[in-house]
Amino acid sequence: MRKLIKTMAIAPVMLAASISAQAANWVMDPEGSTVVFKYAYSGTPYQGEFKNIQATFDIDPANPAACKFEVVIPIADIDVADEETKSYMLDIELFDVDQFPTARFVAEKCSLDAVNAFTAEGMLTVRDQTKPMVFPFTLEIEGDRFHLTSEVVVKRLDFNVGMGYFANTSAIPNDVVVAVDVYAKPQ
Repeated sequence: MRKLIKTMAIAPVMLAASISAQAANWVMDPEGSTVVFKYAYSGTPYQGEFKNIQATFDIDPANPAACKFEVVIPIADIDVADEETKSYMLDIELFDVDQFPTARFVAEKCSLDAVNAFTAEGMLTVRDQTKPMVFPFTLEIEGDRFHLTSEVVVKRLDFNVGMGYFANTSAIPNDVVVAVDVYAKPQ
């Protein structure tokens, strides 16, 4: 029993040390990475995927407060079920991609919550709105890459994604779930 307790006490330190040994600037590896958004329309669930994301991460679990993320999402590259839906999403009443072609998340502070669980604090910019965002995530080292997963809820109307008809939350709820499952490799 004592051996098990010692092992459990040492495990977080060993994980931090193994990641720290690999601490570096990381860049998102598109191979196997997905960032999916889930929404509903008239009670029917749908999802789409953000494509061609550019992301850099500076993560050192031994010093999580010094982490830095920069994620840029080209809105025009979203992938949804059909072209009509995509056209609506890119239009002025939703993302207004002609004026606001990208969304951006920038974090400059993280905290260690558990052995492989962290929280990044940053700013999310969508359209013309920038708001604070808390981004909890798990981090696993897999060979020479890290694997970051998270699921967050974004309130679309906080970012003016939904004007006119699309501001009505009875047809399209305000909550959009963003599921992040990305890999990164040293830069």
